[in-house]
Amino acid sequence: MPRHRHACAVTRRSALPLLAGTLSALALLAGPLGLAPARAQMSDLKIMAPASPGGGWDQTARSMQQALVTAGLVRSVQVTNVTGAGGTIGLAQFINGAKGDPSQLMVMGYVMVGAILTNKAPVSLDQVTPIARLTEETEAIVVPAASPIKTIQELAAAIKANPGKVTWSGGSAGGVDHIAAALFAQMAGADPSKINYIPFSGGGEALAAVLGGKVTAGISGYGEFESQVKAGKLRVLAVTAAERLDGVDAPTLTEAGIALKITNWRGVMAPAGLTPEQRKTLVDLVEKMARSPAWQDILKQKGWDDALLTGDAFADLLKQETARTAEVLKSVGLVKP
Repeated sequence: MPRHRHACAVTRRSALPLLAGTLSALALLAGPLGLAPARAQMSDLKIMAPASPGGGWDQTARSMQQALVTAGLVRSVQVTNVTGAGGTIGLAQFINGAKGDPSQLMVMGYVMVGAILTNKAPVSLDQVTPIARLTEETEAIVVPAASPIKTIQELAAAIKANPGKVTWSGGSAGGVDHIAAALFAQMAGADPSKINYIPFSGGGEALAAVLGGKVTAGISGYGEFESQVKAGKLRVLAVTAAERLDGVDAPTLTEAGIALKITNWRGVMAPAGLTPEQRKTLVDLVEKMARSPAWQDILKQKGWDDALLTGDAFADLLKQETARTAEVLKSVGLVKP
């Protein structure tokens, strides 16, 4: 499968001159991150988004890029995109190419947990180092503004009548979008293994399919649809959160009589082979970024919920999510028992 790369870098020069010999291009400055910015800065950081530009992982990587530089925690950040297979192609490249390098990070999330299982990937999250969960985001089910489907109940009725006739666009196979669509079909009284779900490797492509009327409905994080919803080009039928979203004129699924709640989370991993000190430095760095005004502003702009969970606690969550997701995927026919 071809790999497509896109790169973007933001650079911020330290306000104080760097002493010769104190810094190499791929090393951290000695000393705690609580020191003044010139001493606390990492020199250069690379963040991989294992998906095409425009989607949630890409937005997360570039938001980290912006926040880290704005907060003075990193001198420069380069974001690269490696597409395909629910992030597992990027994961394999990260595992093989970044081992032991404390200047590299990879964005990932719940989608990757499912994609590894669905694709029977030869790589796993046990081969990288958990750093932090950063955000959670509700899923939204949308249709084009001109769609004859006006309510989530009408979509449920259509999928119950003929699950294959209702086409969905969303993220990679086995990811949270796919799982949510399958569970929705199941709760609507349809066979979830018969849904017509069309996966896309990036949110931009999935969005284009909905806007172009090529599918019946789209399902993804609300943030990926928000601008087109506000522009009047898409209509939100329902959201998967426990409560309604502020400013969004759409019910929750639970409110609409469909007992389904599911959220998408995103986080960041480091390579394997780091020392405990290197891992701690990266955890501290991401925690400082997550508490910075720059990051908090981004959360508000994107409509993401702050879900910071770091280090061992995040590693434990990954184990729980992998086990839970395997059971869900088996129950809806996406993974064979």
